[in-house]
Amino acid sequence: MTNTTPIVHPPASTLSDMLAHFALLAPVFDAMPDIVFFVKDRDARYAMVNRTLARRCGHKDDKSALIGKTAEDVFPRRFGRIYTAQDQAIIAQGHQLIDQLELHLYPGREPGWCMTCKQPLHDTQGHIVGLAGISRDLQAAEGTHPAYSRLAAVVQHIQENYVQPLNMRQLAQMANMSIAQLERYFHKVFHLTPRQVLLKTRLDAATALLVSREKVTDVAALCGYTDHSAFTRQFKATVGLTPSEYRALLQAGTSNASRPDSTRDTNV
Repeated sequence: MTNTTPIVHPPASTLSDMLAHFALLAPVFDAMPDIVFFVKDRDARYAMVNRTLARRCGHKDDKSALIGKTAEDVFPRRFGRIYTAQDQAIIAQGHQLIDQLELHLYPGREPGWCMTCKQPLHDTQGHIVGLAGISRDLQAAEGTHPAYSRLAAVVQHIQENYVQPLNMRQLAQMANMSIAQLERYFHKVFHLTPRQVLLKTRLDAATALLVSREKVTDVAALCGYTDHSAFTRQFKATVGLTPSEYRALLQAGTSNASRPDSTRDTNV
């Protein structure tokens, strides 16, 4: 079960029409300091943002400063290229991104965790004209869950060392928990298992690298897979396409492929 509600948009003939509908809710989106909201066009450029996102990007209340730019233009490279690759995949494939655990930078450049949902936007003819997204902060858990700091340290370790061969026993020892406790607390706080976080981290890196000129074999190695065939099997089992098919789809800009509704919780 997921806790982020998919975004529902009204039927409209163009992205501009949709933006007019979303604009009616702008005061609501601007009033939520722990929620980032945005709409992007087919080129993954911001068409609408809320005040929280503008502030996170260092523009205070100037939301217009982000319009026409991509995430890669406004976020540090480590984050921006992953967000842009996500956007391109959603626009090309037409799938939803549900409850993606992500590390964001907050005011003062302090890192913090959020859960992201992205939804493709279709016109009345069924064509994808852009996407809308919401990122919900998980910072509240720091004050309400006693294990939050230990869990956050594990997540950060995974995201910084996903190329290395990590295993559940090591992660549990890092948090001073049993494997069962780590699984249970991870799901309670982040709504994902440690294996899903590790898998998503590796595949986030892979999808970003596949947009570039990296060879698939090199992408596998850079994402922690010593066996290229194992990487291909894992990628296809999760994304629904082989790495080569995924790259070709993005380059062609087609939308005839789909992704499974949920990420399988497999050993990685």
